[in-house]
Amino acid sequence: MTKVFIDGSAGTTGLQIRARLAQRTDLTVLTLPEAQRKDPDARREAMNSADVVFLCLPDAAATEAAGFVSNPATCVIDTSTAHRTSPDWVYGFAELGRREAIAASKRIANPGCHATGFISVVYPLIAEGLLDSGALLSCFSLTGYSGGGKSMIADYEAAGRSELLSSPGIYGLGQSHKHIPEMVKVCGLATAPIFCPVVDDYFKGMASTVPLHAAMLKGSPGPDAVREALSDFYGGSALISVAPAEECAAAGKLYGNALAGRDSLRIFVEGNDARITVTALFDNLGKGASGAAIQNMNLALGLPEATGLVL
Repeated sequence: MTKVFIDGSAGTTGLQIRARLAQRTDLTVLTLPEAQRKDPDARREAMNSADVVFLCLPDAAATEAAGFVSNPATCVIDTSTAHRTSPDWVYGFAELGRREAIAASKRIANPGCHATGFISVVYPLIAEGLLDSGALLSCFSLTGYSGGGKSMIADYEAAGRSELLSSPGIYGLGQSHKHIPEMVKVCGLATAPIFCPVVDDYFKGMASTVPLHAAMLKGSPGPDAVREALSDFYGGSALISVAPAEECAAAGKLYGNALAGRDSLRIFVEGNDARITVTALFDNLGKGASGAAIQNMNLALGLPEATGLVL
């Protein structure tokens, strides 16, 4: 039986991973008594006895914890920002042609939630030759408040909370959001995008939108050509799909929580022959975090990547 240990199991991502693993009969989840949950020696022993370790910790703690693992057979999947641009870790976005690398690696960096939305749109457009890596891009990305972890959840769900929390909150105003470096590196961009994250008064779900002038794209294609290119790129993918034109036309509105509770991602291409928006809809706790972590674990264990996931 495959043994799994979650370091940081009390945090939002850790709890979501644990909930998904609880449905599995092919895995055993190792746990520590509450008194030993933060004990370095106990954690080190549990990690090195596990086949797979999930790190659900702040960046500095994740870096330290990764150093605890000396067993060469143990696969470490880090859900923090700490290793996403490290050359020694495989970036765990399977659909970018990385399945074999993920399956062969013992050090996998799980993508960030906002980064997942941006990269799912921009990477294939560059790979398919429609978009130049030197393009000056922007992105606005809407998330539910669970993306801020326990402290933000507590703020939003507190009695007598500030009335300001009832409206969307724009943050990352200094253009130094922690997901930008992975967006740039993974997509091979020459210039960082203008990135505008927005948190709103709902629990989970994400809508990441990249606006494009058709003139920015090779041959100035309209929405249909962009949709076709993305459909070709993600053809056969278990977790990522592209909405057909009729679904896009019927949508009228796109809601950030439309895929809440699911581990898949769906891309909508809207607009006209001059201006196009490409939006990735997904759950920030699903494909944006815990679902992606489980997908990476499945690949590392040689299992179908959607095992145990809700699509």
